[in-house]
Amino acid sequence: MSELHLIRDAREVLRRRTLLPPGTFVEVWPDLELEDHVWVGQDAKTLLDGAGPVLAPVLSVDGNQVAIYYGPWLTDTEGLPTEQSLRTRIVSAHGIAAAWVTRDRFGQRTEVRPTSPLDATFALRRPRTGVAHLWRLFRTDDEARAYLREFYGDDPEALAWADRIAVRSYAELLERHARGGEPGAR
Repeated sequence: MSELHLIRDAREVLRRRTLLPPGTFVEVWPDLELEDHVWVGQDAKTLLDGAGPVLAPVLSVDGNQVAIYYGPWLTDTEGLPTEQSLRTRIVSAHGIAAAWVTRDRFGQRTEVRPTSPLDATFALRRPRTGVAHLWRLFRTDDEARAYLREFYGDDPEALAWADRIAVRSYAELLERHARGGEPGAR
């Protein structure tokens, strides 16, 4: 299981990052709705816990329940972010899934330019690589089905993936696959 953790006290998390050895990469994603809360994957939490007392998560989610679709045109795979990184970014925006949309159904490079962390389309890449990949965030399974139908046309693989998303919404993701939790965190 790849756990994703919601941590209260973003300042403490950022302080601990400065205590880690130079060159240590620790990915932290601010929760886009909860002030002073950040999401970290298990790998990042382990590193941060080594720089002080164990950080107690507000809640933890089974990251394997956050769906990722790569589609038929996947390229530049050496620049793909880790799945833990991508899943952490998805839940930080209160999403349940994302699809790789760097290329459209005709294999042409997508020209979307995200302008805000709130945009449903975002760029993400593996650190120290040059190719950024575009992803489309989904907050509901209905949104995923509608978008993939439009973006990939009648590609049965894309539509079957959307039908297999394990939950309908972020609230259901937390209800079914989170442990811990405090009022206001859900």
